[in-house]
Amino acid sequence: MIGEYNVVARIRCDYVSKFGIPRQSGIISESEAVIIFEPEYRSREAIRGLEDYNYVWLIWLFSENIGKGFRPTVRPPRLGGNSRVGVFATRSPFRPNPVGLSSVRLTGIDHDAAEGPLLHVAGADLMDGTPIIDIKPYIPYADIHTDATGGFSDTVRNHSLKVGEGLELLRNMPEKKAEVLKRLLEQDPRPAYHDEPGRVYAFEYAEYHVEFCVEDDIVRVLRIQSIKDSGQ
Repeated sequence: MIGEYNVVARIRCDYVSKFGIPRQSGIISESEAVIIFEPEYRSREAIRGLEDYNYVWLIWLFSENIGKGFRPTVRPPRLGGNSRVGVFATRSPFRPNPVGLSSVRLTGIDHDAAEGPLLHVAGADLMDGTPIIDIKPYIPYADIHTDATGGFSDTVRNHSLKVGEGLELLRNMPEKKAEVLKRLLEQDPRPAYHDEPGRVYAFEYAEYHVEFCVEDDIVRVLRIQSIKDSGQ
């Protein structure tokens, strides 16, 4: 239990730090994760009927932001980190209540695993270990709004980088992980207020340490090393 919330599950995924996590759910659909229920909620009865849906909503906590206070305005990354917008017009983690909402694809349910039942999902944007406080089915007739407008996010949704040099380094990784890492780099994981050509950035993805730099919207992969091999 965290605060007034009962943690029902946690996610197991390859995003081991905040740096590099997709900015929204569903953007990197190839990214796979597993939802593991807390012991008191490991009940087949609790998920009966969920197999009839192929998308679910995850309601979760920005656990690393608890207690960091309320900010009425924030600087959305996709506005370059310079323009301020009201927090309720964004999905910033700095909120009065540190609650996140993600729509993910339900790819399977494993009832027989030792920690089961397990939910296998794709397209999540949560850090490994994130506490989940509720899971709800995605209902198309109610949740799809074809006339919805996207505010400032519509004007920047196509922003992406091109991965140029260093692609050969990805060949030493499993194919699926390499594809997800390439997509992460294309989405520009740098802090929005950083635009220093040639500056080296580093983050951890799965069991790998990754270093890269960006110049003229081109990503140059500098290093990919197994954390196990490096002794980190």
